[in-house]
Amino acid sequence: MKDFKENTLKQTIKKITTRLYKPLLVKYLSATRTYSYKGIKLVIPPAVFHPGFFFSTRLLLRYIASLPLKNKLFLELGAGSGLIAMYAARQGATATATDINPVAVHALEMNRRSNRTPLTVIQSDLFRNIPQQAFDIIAINPPYYKKQPQTPAEYAWYCGEAGEYFQQLFCGLQNYMHAQSMVLMILCDGCDIPMIKEMARANGFRLYCVFEKKNWIETNFIFMIEKLTG
Repeated sequence: MKDFKENTLKQTIKKITTRLYKPLLVKYLSATRTYSYKGIKLVIPPAVFHPGFFFSTRLLLRYIASLPLKNKLFLELGAGSGLIAMYAARQGATATATDINPVAVHALEMNRRSNRTPLTVIQSDLFRNIPQQAFDIIAINPPYYKKQPQTPAEYAWYCGEAGEYFQQLFCGLQNYMHAQSMVLMILCDGCDIPMIKEMARANGFRLYCVFEKKNWIETNFIFMIEKLTG
């Protein structure tokens, strides 16, 4: 009973907070904004996922910052602002940032030049336009929610009615990995994690959680994606 009451209270607070916070955030992000992180200065258009206002990018970046990145072949898949890829490049990785959204790709190119960061930028629907190669580290902050995206900007949020994004991801992933590749994906408790795990398993992968963090809105999980053996 105690756990039930605590969960009910938590859900109520979450709904109220989200209802108040979201309209203000949407209004603020309706204009081009800037964001800085450890000397990386980004200009972020309204149609691009802003890393300063969502926990997932910063949480995944902090985890990746703990890894040895120098001389690694690094891919940020669905990069949005490209903050993670730029950070990796600054640490000596050979980094590639991709996104399906042409607005994000244009902003990535401009930010790459303004930050004088050696970064390969590719417009691609997942792996479609990425030359086949085996990356050492792949970072994925995917669209979480089940709905068909209608605009380029919505591809940052929606994975399709039946999670088609994840099916496509797991179908193509093996062509960009080697035996020691580290693939990291961040998810939250608001997405269909059992469905995603089952899609991974059906394509020869398993997900296991390497980091978990709760905040006032959601719980985020960083998963390692590994090939199944045997």
